[in-house]
Amino acid sequence: MIRIGVDVGGTFTDVTALDTGSGRFHIFKLPSTGHDQSIAVADGIRGVLGDAGRAPQDVTYLGHGTTVATNALLELKGATTALLVTGGLHDVLEIARQRRPHLYDLFADKPPVLVPRDLTFSVAERLAASGEAVVELTDAEIERVAAELAGSGAESVAICFLHSYRDPAHETRVEEALARRLPDVFVSRSSRVAPEFREYERFSTAVINSFIGPVVSRYIRRLGERVAEAGLPVGPRVIQSNGGLASTDAVAERPVTTLLSGPSAGVVGASYLAGLAGIGDLITFDMGGTSTDVCLIRGGRPASANERGLGGYPIRVPSVDVHTIGAGGGSIASVDDAGGLRVGPESAGARPGPAAYGLGGTRPTATDANVVRGRQNPESALGGAMPIDRAAAERAVATVAEGLGTGVVEAARGIGRLANSHMARAVRKVSVEAGEDPREYVLIAYGGAGPLHAAEVAAEVGMTRLLVPPNPGTLCALGLLVSDARSEFTRSFLRRAEPETLPALNEAVAGLVAEGRDWLAGEARTAQRHEVTVLADARYPRQNFELRIPLPSAELDASALASVIADFHARHEKAYGFANPDSPVQLVNLRAIAHGEVAKPAMPRVAAGPAEPKPHALLGRRDVDFGDGHGALPTPVLDRAALKAGNAFAGPAIVEQLDSTTVVPPGWSAAVDEFGNLLIEVVAHD
Repeated sequence: MIRIGVDVGGTFTDVTALDTGSGRFHIFKLPSTGHDQSIAVADGIRGVLGDAGRAPQDVTYLGHGTTVATNALLELKGATTALLVTGGLHDVLEIARQRRPHLYDLFADKPPVLVPRDLTFSVAERLAASGEAVVELTDAEIERVAAELAGSGAESVAICFLHSYRDPAHETRVEEALARRLPDVFVSRSSRVAPEFREYERFSTAVINSFIGPVVSRYIRRLGERVAEAGLPVGPRVIQSNGGLASTDAVAERPVTTLLSGPSAGVVGASYLAGLAGIGDLITFDMGGTSTDVCLIRGGRPASANERGLGGYPIRVPSVDVHTIGAGGGSIASVDDAGGLRVGPESAGARPGPAAYGLGGTRPTATDANVVRGRQNPESALGGAMPIDRAAAERAVATVAEGLGTGVVEAARGIGRLANSHMARAVRKVSVEAGEDPREYVLIAYGGAGPLHAAEVAAEVGMTRLLVPPNPGTLCALGLLVSDARSEFTRSFLRRAEPETLPALNEAVAGLVAEGRDWLAGEARTAQRHEVTVLADARYPRQNFELRIPLPSAELDASALASVIADFHARHEKAYGFANPDSPVQLVNLRAIAHGEVAKPAMPRVAAGPAEPKPHALLGRRDVDFGDGHGALPTPVLDRAALKAGNAFAGPAIVEQLDSTTVVPPGWSAAVDEFGNLLIEVVAHD
C-alpha cells in the first residue's frame, strides 16, 4: 500500500510516497503552479506513483499541506466580504489596538480593512459581558438584515456580535437564517471560529475566515476533482496550523486554521525524525524558495501559540509557534539608493525564478549567489532534471556587483552573508527572545535551501550542532505522513480560580471534553489512540496576557484546584522572573485539545559502511567559495545516496542529492547515522 504526502511551497511542490510493504520512500519534486496549486499536486502524485511503479488504486492515504489560504490573505485576493456587527460597533476593525509597530515611521501604512464600509451592517441586538441579553434579537431584524445582504453582492459574511463568546445564540440564529435565505454565501460566526473575549482579535479572525473561505472552498473542490481524476480511491487530509490533520470538510468550514499549513508539517516531520535520532531539543530551520520558517522544539514538543499575526492581521487560532521571514533561495538582491545591499523579502518565486534556472528570471537571487560561489551545483539541479545556467547567474549577480563597486564573487558572498544574517535573527527570535539559549539546541536544517546555509546561520548564533534529514527538500511532505489528527476547542471562562467557581469550571470542562471526543469520533476514526487534554489560559487580575497551564480532564476538587494555582505561580516565576502567591488567579479561557494518534511508519535504516565513504560516493571536486578567511577551496562533492551509516568526513565538503545540497564548511565534520541523517558539528573554531 502507498501513503502519500504533498506539500505545496511558493517555488516547488514536494511529494513523498511511502510503500508500506517494502518500507521504501519515493520522492518527487516539481515547480508549483501558483494559479492553481491542485495541478502540481495531481501531477506530483502521478509522478511519484510512476517512480514507485505503483497504481493509483494502491494509495490508502493522502496528506496535503497548502498555502492557498496564506496566499489569498497576503495577496488580498479573497472574497467580497460583508460584516454583521452589534449596533455601534462599526469601527472595531479600524480602531484595532492602537499599537504602533513602526513608532518613528510617519509614513507607515496599516493593512487595509478587509470589509468595505458599505458592507458593514448594524444589527439591533446586544449582550452584556455576563452573556445576558440587553437588546433582544427579533425575527424581524434578522429578516431585514438578510434582505440587505441579499442585494449587497457579498460572496461571504462574518457575524461578529458583542460578547457572543458568552452566549452564541444570537449569532447562531442569524447564521441559520442566512443559510436558508442565501445558501451560496459563505458564513462565519465569531462564536464558532474564535469563541474568545477581546473583540478586535475575535472580529479579525472571523472576517479573515470569511475573506479566504470561498477561495479555499473552491480549491478544495478542484483538488478533490483532480485527485479523483488521477484514480485515487481516497480523498486528501489537510494539515492545519496546529500540526494536526483534518478532513477537507472541516477545513472548508474553518480555512483560517490552515494559514500555517505547510510550515507546521515541516515542524512535525522534523520533531519526528530528530526524536528517532535521540534529539528532543532542537530549532527547526526550513529555508525554501520564498521564505524561511523557524520553530523551537523543547523535549520533543513544538512551541505553540494562541494568536499569530499574518500580513498585519491578528488571528486567534492555535498553531505551532513558527516564525517566518521573507528570506529564501528566490529572495531578490538589490542595491538601494544609498548604496546598501538588500536581500528579500521580494522573491522571484517559481516563475520566473532565479536567473540560474533559465525560466526567464534576470534579477539576482540568493540561489544565483550560491551558484556563482560554487556552493550549489553550477550545471544542474533536481538530480540533473533541471539545467543550471551559471552564466545567467553571473550576469544577474554582476548587477549587484556594479552597484556595490565589487567583483561578482564578492557581491555573491555579500548576498549570502546578508541572507544568513536575516535568518540568524529569526533563530534568535524563537530562542534568545524566548529565554532559551540556542547553544543548547540542535539546528535541524531542511527545505531546498536550508542545508546550504545552515552551518553559517548556526555559527552566527553560537550553535555547534546540525542535523540534516535524509530528504531535507521534502521533509514537509514527510511530516504529512506522520501527522496526527488534532483540533482545539475553546470556551471563554473569565472567572477566578477559587472553590466557589468549581461547579461552573467542572461543567465547562466536561462540555469541552465531550466536544473533543465527538470530533475525534468523526475525524479520527482510524487513529490508534484518542486523547483529550484540557488547558487553561490563566493570569493575575488586570494582566493583559495569559500563561497556558494544564487542567485535569476529570472533575476538579478543592485540592486539585490548589495544585493548578500553585502550578500557575511556578510557571509565572519561570516566564517573568517573579510570582505573587498572594494574588488571586483568573482563568480566562478553557481549552480542550483532541488528539488522535495515528500509527507512524517505520523509517528505513541505512546500510552500515566503513568510517570513510567509499570512492564511488565521490562525484568529483570543484572550487567552492567559503567566504572571508577561506576564499575558494577545492572541495569534494559527495553523493548523498551513496553514503552509508557510520561514514564520516571533515569539511570542506559538499553533499548533493535530488532535493537539496548540504554545505559542510571548513572546521566542521559530518557523520551519517543509522537513519541516514547527517549529523554535523564544529570540530575547530577558525
